[in-house]
Amino acid sequence: MRRLAAAIEERTPRVDVLVNNAGSIFIKRASSKDGYEKTFAVNHLAPFLLTHLLVDTLKRSGPARIVTTASNAHRNAKIVFDDLQTTRKYSPMDAYGMSKLANILFTLALAKRLQGTAVTATCVHPGFVRTNFGANNEHDVSPLIKRIYLLIARFARSPEKGAETVVHLAASPQVQGESGGYYFDCKPIPPAAAGQDDAAAERLWQVSEQLVGIA
Repeated sequence: MRRLAAAIEERTPRVDVLVNNAGSIFIKRASSKDGYEKTFAVNHLAPFLLTHLLVDTLKRSGPARIVTTASNAHRNAKIVFDDLQTTRKYSPMDAYGMSKLANILFTLALAKRLQGTAVTATCVHPGFVRTNFGANNEHDVSPLIKRIYLLIARFARSPEKGAETVVHLAASPQVQGESGGYYFDCKPIPPAAAGQDDAAAERLWQVSEQLVGIA
């Protein structure tokens, strides 16, 4: 993330839109080079750090927008503050859900910090989209699970449909100045109660700062 931010700063004097869309899920627990569980590292800590590194450029470029891809997988999730790295018990869907809840709480806390600036922060549920998401687990799932996924994927959204709300939040004049919201099909929807917890959002922010070394 630091190399990416440095490359962006070197190549362009302004950033109008930052879309935090990269993400993954890991069937088997794995750690990043920093020693963090990879789902949490890729889906939350990476965009948290990249946004921090680019926020001054975004402010100078304003009006600017930050859009983060979350998911309705957050709805049954919780932030386990005493085991963010899921060392005690690992479930890929629990880890993924927690990371997506972290995306929403990050957006909530970020929007508050951006008040009074020309930068907004929103997050989006793109729906179940037919992409190569999760392909990194190809060797860790059974042939039966692969066949079931291929069957279900027939009913998934196209990548174009999945990107629709992201593009809307990045470019539409209809949401100019709107900040802190969670969107689906180009409309704001309420996240789960856990995604509206200001105290949890602030606690996660402080912990995340420590984990990425910017506290």
